[in-house]
Amino acid sequence: MTTKVILILTLMLGGLSVFGQHDSTQLTNQYGIIVDRHPLEPEFRNGILTFETKNKDYKLWLDNRIYIDGAYFFDKHTYNPIGNGITIRRARMAFKTIIKKNWYGEIDLDFAGSQTEMKDMIVGYISPAKRGFMKHISIKAGNFKEGFSMEETTTSRYITFIERSLISKLAPSRHLGLQLTKYDRYWLVIGGVHFEDLGGAEEVSLSQSHNKKLGMDEGYSYTGRAVARYISNNNDFVFHLGGGISYRTPKTSWDSPNAYRFSTRTISNINRKKYLDTDVITNVNSRTLADFEIATAWKNIMFHAEYLNAGLQGTDLNGVKGVNSTTVKGSFAQIGWLIFGGHYRYNMREGEFTQIARAKKWGEVELAFRYDYLDLNDFNAKIYGGGANAYTFGLNYYANDNIKFMLDYSYADHDRYANGKGKLYVGNDVNGNPTKDWADVDTGKGKAGEQFGFLQLRVEIDF
Repeated sequence: MTTKVILILTLMLGGLSVFGQHDSTQLTNQYGIIVDRHPLEPEFRNGILTFETKNKDYKLWLDNRIYIDGAYFFDKHTYNPIGNGITIRRARMAFKTIIKKNWYGEIDLDFAGSQTEMKDMIVGYISPAKRGFMKHISIKAGNFKEGFSMEETTTSRYITFIERSLISKLAPSRHLGLQLTKYDRYWLVIGGVHFEDLGGAEEVSLSQSHNKKLGMDEGYSYTGRAVARYISNNNDFVFHLGGGISYRTPKTSWDSPNAYRFSTRTISNINRKKYLDTDVITNVNSRTLADFEIATAWKNIMFHAEYLNAGLQGTDLNGVKGVNSTTVKGSFAQIGWLIFGGHYRYNMREGEFTQIARAKKWGEVELAFRYDYLDLNDFNAKIYGGGANAYTFGLNYYANDNIKFMLDYSYADHDRYANGKGKLYVGNDVNGNPTKDWADVDTGKGKAGEQFGFLQLRVEIDF
């Protein structure tokens, strides 16, 4: 697959050089159609290779990323050993284009983990209106992130910590769909209808299998987000208040038909254990999400917090008679400080923080702290998914617009129910032996639940 992509890239760039030659004898394309030709001018724009015509009607640019991550776990006193390691967290290759000034297209693939995964595949339209209702309005179709949660929609290039918060896995990410966006300086509204998740091979296989064997509809979601904000005239201060809601029916890309599972790793991609895991919850008719977000930045100080509530609705959920709904919830709060006088920048169109502005030619240093909380337990519904608190201290060095180094220290504290669907030890029993059953834990023989600290390092290049 990688060889094919390299071949396609070579052919595309080769084609660009041909079209860039204003040769009067080249009147048709490969299909024999007479074409409207304009020379392309290549430019280096903050480290991004860009091709654009003089009249601005056409632009093509690359958007590639490589993240190399490493992690070391202090697991001397843990119930379950944890493996240290190094990995390619992301290896993204994207082509983006604007055609006739208003049409947008994007192809984005990830090759991390020796697999090819579809990320953004978008056809979009941006209104050319300079005033009135149609100003700052856009629509897009394809595979992309739903408009829900400031943290989740922020590109991984500009997140403050190596991994997103614990609650990020409760929020929807990329799905096929149609989305409308309208914004002004003081507000933003996003609404969309979305369908199945076809980003990875596993989701595609599940969707095709459920369609073939069960004749199951692929499901749908209605997702919306609204933001009110104040931005000072010099852009030094921003205050952001927003929220999102989503109603979701069972999808063919879910693990099991009419069933759902909440699970997440503990803010590490290298530690593959999922301590927090509800296992499959049966008899699900729908899923609802609600998110509240608050953020502010003043020059070189930033604060951002969110609360997320995720519910399931059905009849006799999880096989428990009379239980027709269940809820899991979580939150996080984080603060950042650019210590050499840089400032945080805000993207009005997306309603999120974007690339920082460095104060020094040699770069900028950021100190940050985040508190995470997640609770996947509902005892009435006999759901014992576990809960956790996590504390993360971050140190980031922005060498330039394209190179970033990140160092995080995190400490995670899980409760006794966080046993990874019964596969992980969560304490000792009355005889002092390790047990995976939360009911058998004797706190006189040691603390219930897994706790550990760990260091993570990332080297990132965007080009």
